[in-house]
Amino acid sequence: MKVLGAFLTGLSVLLLPASAVAGDFPDKPIRLIVPFPAGGPNDIIARVIGQRMSELIKQPVVIENRGGQAGVLGTDAVAKAKPDGYTIAISSAGALTISPNMERIAYDTLKDLQPITLVAEVPEMLVVATSVPAHDMNELIALAKAQPGKLNFASTGPGSMPHLAGELLKLTARIDIVHVPYRGAAPAVNDLLAQQVQMVFLDLPVLLPQIRAGALRAIAIGAPQRAPTAMEVPTTAEVGMPELLAENWYGMVAPAGTPPAIVANLNRIATEAMRDPAVKEKLASQGAELVGDTPEHFRSFIEAEIAKWAKVIKDAGIPTEK
Repeated sequence: MKVLGAFLTGLSVLLLPASAVAGDFPDKPIRLIVPFPAGGPNDIIARVIGQRMSELIKQPVVIENRGGQAGVLGTDAVAKAKPDGYTIAISSAGALTISPNMERIAYDTLKDLQPITLVAEVPEMLVVATSVPAHDMNELIALAKAQPGKLNFASTGPGSMPHLAGELLKLTARIDIVHVPYRGAAPAVNDLLAQQVQMVFLDLPVLLPQIRAGALRAIAIGAPQRAPTAMEVPTTAEVGMPELLAENWYGMVAPAGTPPAIVANLNRIATEAMRDPAVKEKLASQGAELVGDTPEHFRSFIEAEIAKWAKVIKDAGIPTEK
């Protein structure tokens, strides 16, 4: 009995630090990796939410921009970090669900990363150049069918959300339009304004200034509901294409193996930050709709997104490097 008692006492001492760490978390700064350069939507969302998280936990939340390979490099840095909750990321739909379907990358989203919460969704909007003689989806599809292979759609690069959204449009409408990839949204929009390409799906905030100025014509938004900042633009469901859903989104992840108590703590802190009215107001102006869910729901969401875009990639015959 003495031996058993000594064993149990020793075991309790060994277990105590882990419990204490989980209970005291966080007791030092948290590194929040943004896998894109400063100034973009991912960075803005992370900085606004990170600032509020810092206020809540009374610890710095330090933003670290690690751009490269469409978000893959920064996301991989989190996958390889120590699973203690002090290195996390707000990553993108592309890096978490599209790139893993398109190329060989160093991490497996579902095996090497621990979902914390879906942070925000940003709808993709379909717009056309003003020279295109189409003012709604029916007219655009009719025009494309009358001129197979003649109309171009821009994207921010192969495998990007705008690329996959355009491919989904092709599959859904059964039209033949040609993909023209660019190195980011700015050059794609510039060529659209110059009438070099005819259409593009892009994050709503990127397009709003040009739509307001009458320089681009909005056709539809790839979200279940109309956007509060563009209520005049119908959803794809309203124009008869409910399966044409394309939303960029951003989610908070940690390294796999992060203790459940710490994951729960991070989820609580992040979702509380997202409920703050000032945070909501700042990010609504960026066209971002804050979500905030459980780690379990976010994992299921990621699984569904991986399957969805894998099918689009396969059905569209998009070349992959896997």
